[in-house]
Amino acid sequence: MCLILFAYDVHPVYKLIVAANRDEAYARPTAAADFWSDAPNVLAGRDLEKMGTWMGVTTSGRFAALTNYRNPQETTEGKRSRGEIVSNFLKGNEHPKSYIENIAHGDSSYPGYNLLTGNLDELFYTSNVGRKVEKLKPGIYGVSNHLLDSDWPKVRIGKTELQRAVDEHRDKPELVDELFSILKNADPAPDDSLPNTGVGLELERVLSPLFIKTDGYGTRSSTVCLLGEEEGYYIERTFKGDKVHQREFTIPLKE
Repeated sequence: MCLILFAYDVHPVYKLIVAANRDEAYARPTAAADFWSDAPNVLAGRDLEKMGTWMGVTTSGRFAALTNYRNPQETTEGKRSRGEIVSNFLKGNEHPKSYIENIAHGDSSYPGYNLLTGNLDELFYTSNVGRKVEKLKPGIYGVSNHLLDSDWPKVRIGKTELQRAVDEHRDKPELVDELFSILKNADPAPDDSLPNTGVGLELERVLSPLFIKTDGYGTRSSTVCLLGEEEGYYIERTFKGDKVHQREFTIPLKE
C-alpha cells in the first residue's frame, strides 16, 4: 500500500476513517478483500505471492495497515515480507502497542516500512526507518512512502481533502463516495514540489499522483474503511484496465 489517509477520533459517527490506495505491479497475484478461510475473523485483501496483506480489519475491531518506505538503494534480498507484519497482527490478539513495540525490536528483518496498528480504543504508528513508536492523538493523518505526515504533494492534498470530507459528510454513502473521489485523483504534482527519493525526476513525476497508472505498475485497489463503536464498513474497489470491481462488507464489531 502506498497511500493511507486517515481521520482518527474526529468524526461524530466513525472513530476511524481510512482511505487508502495500494500501488503494486499489475502482474503480482492478489486476492480481493474477503474473510480469510484460515482466519475467519480477518477481513483483508491478500498478496498471493507471500500470503500477507497491506491492510485489514477484524470482527473484534482490530485494524492494521502498512506502506513501503521508498529507498532505491536498499537491499531487500534475504529479508522477510512486510505483508506478514499486518497479517500476523490481525490474526493474533496481542495489544496493538505491545505488538508494534515488539516488531520494532526486530525491524531490521524487513525492508523499510510504515505501520499502523490499533483497535477501537487506540491507534499506534511506527516505522523501521524513523524508529519511533507513537500513540496517535485525534487528528487527520497521511502516510505514503516516506514517514508519517511527510510533506509530499499527495499526502498534503489528500489530508486537506480528507479534512473537508470529514467536516462536510456525516452520512455513510456521501462520505464513502467522497473518499473514493479523493483516491481517484490522478493529477501529477508540479516539479518544484516533488520529493527527491533517489529514483530520478521522471519517475518522481509518475509516482506523484494519489492514483498512479503506468504500463506495468500502478494503483491496483482503493479501499475505504469506516469503524464505529458497534459497526464497521470495508469497501474495496479493484482495478483491471478500465474495469472496476467493488466489494462491500458490513462488520458487526464485537470484543
